[in-house]
Amino acid sequence: MPQSQPQKILITGGAGYIGSILVPMLLKDGYAVRVLDNLMYRQHTLFPNFIDKKFEFIKGDVRNKEVVKKALDGVDYIIHLAGIVGEPACKKDPELCYEVNLNATKLINDLRSENQKIIFGSTGSVYGKVDGICTETTATNPVSDYGLSKLQAESAIKTKPNYIIYRFATGFGLSPRPRLDLMINDFVYRALKQKVNIVYEAHFKRTFIHSVDVGRSFVHAVKNFGKMKNEIYNVGSEEMNFTKEDIAKKIQEFIPYHLHFADFGTDPDQRNYEVSYTKIKNTGFDLSVNLHDGIRELLGGYQALHISNPFSNVD
Repeated sequence: MPQSQPQKILITGGAGYIGSILVPMLLKDGYAVRVLDNLMYRQHTLFPNFIDKKFEFIKGDVRNKEVVKKALDGVDYIIHLAGIVGEPACKKDPELCYEVNLNATKLINDLRSENQKIIFGSTGSVYGKVDGICTETTATNPVSDYGLSKLQAESAIKTKPNYIIYRFATGFGLSPRPRLDLMINDFVYRALKQKVNIVYEAHFKRTFIHSVDVGRSFVHAVKNFGKMKNEIYNVGSEEMNFTKEDIAKKIQEFIPYHLHFADFGTDPDQRNYEVSYTKIKNTGFDLSVNLHDGIRELLGGYQALHISNPFSNVD
């Protein structure tokens, strides 16, 4: 009997922070993976995958209609990760933020057939500042262009069937394409390299998820699409709800550094919320990496991370 072809998955932004973790996970599970990425950060994160015959790469822009048509051809699933991620990047170029996060999402959704299943990586930032515990039915209140652009993109995705929308907790942890702009990653870097951290509005609460678990959640969605489709899910765990003070003090358990909680001043990131993850847990998904192990990983990995200031006489 002829061997059946593996299901094919398109990952937009697949060379990024999460995509570079997710691609090998899916290849290992036997899926064919096509990545569409413009390599805007000149990253080389996907090199180890080219040896796999099930892997394909398209260098291109998700805003380009012809490129997107080519990328969508013959795929069963779309994991849409491409985006301008985080409020600082969106604030720097709001026009680009909405072009990529919203308009490109509309383009992909318009061009996909209704039989092509899409899993969209959104964010808990759509909730903004909320009193009480957020569920998927909590009124959204984004306080940034990033959150608003993602919320509007969610609305675009929902105009066709066969979707799953994931609202992620704040990511942390290592990746082949590291990010220092994420809160825990930044706090650990400051503690290790600068030996000091000043924390504003230390009582603000967030929920966190390790980069590996973000990748695992997409694999889970592909394997359980039938029972999860046409729904929104918060992705994380109640056990990973922490204040900024909790995080900073936890890092002190690993490494001594000067920690100061500021009595004045504000954090530009005004998100402050606690989240329920009952819905995603009821599908059989839970996290595998806790805060302790994630901080330990970051401290180990940062020993090999060298960032120099070209304007300093002292490295």
